[in-house]
Amino acid sequence: MAAGKFFGKSVEVIPCATFGESVKFAYIKTDCTGAVMAIENSIGGSILPNYNLLKKSNLKISGEVYLHITQHLLANPGVKLGDIREVHSHPMAILQCIDYLEKNSQWKLVETEDTALSAKHIHQHRHRHAAAIAGKPAADLYNLKILKHNIHTIKNNYTRFLVLQRQELISETPDANKASVNFQTDHTKGSLARVLTEIADGDINLSKLQSFPIPGSNWKYNFHADMEFDSLRKFHYVIENIRSLMAQLTIYGIYKNGKNN
Repeated sequence: MAAGKFFGKSVEVIPCATFGESVKFAYIKTDCTGAVMAIENSIGGSILPNYNLLKKSNLKISGEVYLHITQHLLANPGVKLGDIREVHSHPMAILQCIDYLEKNSQWKLVETEDTALSAKHIHQHRHRHAAAIAGKPAADLYNLKILKHNIHTIKNNYTRFLVLQRQELISETPDANKASVNFQTDHTKGSLARVLTEIADGDINLSKLQSFPIPGSNWKYNFHADMEFDSLRKFHYVIENIRSLMAQLTIYGIYKNGKNN
């Protein structure tokens, strides 16, 4: 869904078992346009291993997509709610629906790799006493019926996806208003505070700041920052002002804010 929203509904999607596999695939396969990788959820928070994948990869961020997440209880045609003994889904989806599931405490909860894969297995094995938690596209794809709509506890649930591409495939976005950077301060006293002050004084909104310990160091950190702005000139001005405060700085990508798309 995220790939179709960014590249168009006719895009060919190649599924990968892991995010690491998708990032690697997008880099080494010349006929692959890019990778779509989840990076955070409004309920579950940041997907920390994926920030590490981003840092290690040679790909750049060319855009982002926000998807509203809805979860439904799916079963094979003819199966009724009273027939259900097991519910299969990804652990995060189960947590998102835990209030509803606890009302049906007699159900056995089975954790799986993926929501859509759960729906596929329910369909393939023609289960008569098991259901899956997944979205409507999975129900349509695997000919399942929705036993119960919108069983997620918190209705305002969004997942943010990054679109990652090789540098040569990315064209400049003239209306870009967001950037993601990774930096390491020089570790002098107050250096991070000075960086944040420069960002604020430059009229840049710091929409995310995530810290990561530097392996092998003595409690030193690098930082991922998402910056929002109304002109590229302001962003580049701030970057030049903070370079002297950095031990390292990498711009992952300059792109358009996905919330407005």
